[in-house]
Amino acid sequence: MKNLIRIFLLLTIVGGAVNLHTSCSDENDCSLAGRPMMYCTFKTINPDDKTIVLNDTLDSLTIKAIGTDSIILNNEKKVHTLMLPLRYTSDTTVFILQFDPKRKPENVDTLYIVQQNTPYFQSMECGYMMKQNIISARFGNKANSSETIDSIYLRNKEANTNEIENLQIFFKYRDRTPETTD
Repeated sequence: MKNLIRIFLLLTIVGGAVNLHTSCSDENDCSLAGRPMMYCTFKTINPDDKTIVLNDTLDSLTIKAIGTDSIILNNEKKVHTLMLPLRYTSDTTVFILQFDPKRKPENVDTLYIVQQNTPYFQSMECGYMMKQNIISARFGNKANSSETIDSIYLRNKEANTNEIENLQIFFKYRDRTPETTD
């Protein structure tokens, strides 16, 4: 009988501790991982057959955000996708893309994003979060740049955390076949 009471008491204490722990856990993701981003992929069009869209990879890329001192990407190699943060404090976000800043500082494009920022209440722990919808995207090329954006296609307007493609950025076709020496 004493053992039965001890077991019951032990189960009650352990059950109460587990219940208290789970009821006070934070279910919301208030970290930067929960922040919506604009997901971009790089593409090019095959010059021989204009109906074929090819995935593209940039050899080197640095991205800076205008209006901040932020460097989003610093001389990253072999880039084929991007996740870019949009500004909360403005309805426009401007990115400077440098394709090889050390060897070719003149290879620069500018990406202009106009977005709608809508604050919403997430929870008591997180407070207000921002829902962002992309209204338009355009680009500007620097003259005589060898790697430049050719066009942009907006696939999905809502910035997200699921890596759902927002923008397809098309670059001018560059022959990627390795040169052979005889």
